[in-house]
Amino acid sequence: MTSVLVADDHPVFRDGLAMLLGSVDGIEVVGTAANGVVAVESAVRLRPDVVVMDVQMPELNGVEATRRLAAEAPDVGILVLTMSEDDGTVFAALRAGARGYLVKGAEQEEIVRAITTVAAGGVVFGAALALRIAEFFAGAAASAVAEPFPQLTVREREILDLLAAGRSNGQIAGTLYLSPKTVRNTVSNVFAKLQVADRAEAIVRARDAGLGR
Repeated sequence: MTSVLVADDHPVFRDGLAMLLGSVDGIEVVGTAANGVVAVESAVRLRPDVVVMDVQMPELNGVEATRRLAAEAPDVGILVLTMSEDDGTVFAALRAGARGYLVKGAEQEEIVRAITTVAAGGVVFGAALALRIAEFFAGAAASAVAEPFPQLTVREREILDLLAAGRSNGQIAGTLYLSPKTVRNTVSNVFAKLQVADRAEAIVRARDAGLGR
């Protein structure tokens, strides 16, 4: 029997999915949550095999909830089921610790298979997302040799790239699901490592290196 917790802020979808999954042989829905805070608290307490997690939720978004849950209860598998399929959200969820990612609208059988796979310790994505993820890592491997600013961490380079694209600190925080304070501190670290005086100089250096496109 695979135990599941459903976390989604839309009551019709949340209750409907819980009812649907509860009718499937081999799956037991042990709880539901309407926001990220309750999702983390309930999962830590109930220890389900899998949490089906939405991204856009009040109080604590699904990516940050996934990050906290992965730290507090690493034995709980997390399957993101959301409307968003943009690359930023997908990779933010993966970095946070999600082991699966499906877009709402997936067939019941696909969701059940994904839950079973995640519960067994596997990783699963929708077909279109899997192709994009493969292409991303193929591109990353091809460009690894010529990675600019090797003194920066992956997160610092990621933020510098968004900085060079003209994003404000607030927009960067929203894109990467980070707190504004974390972004401010990271930007300061980037300035120090690049030995630049201000944002404008950092952007020029980054764009000259091919970032921000």
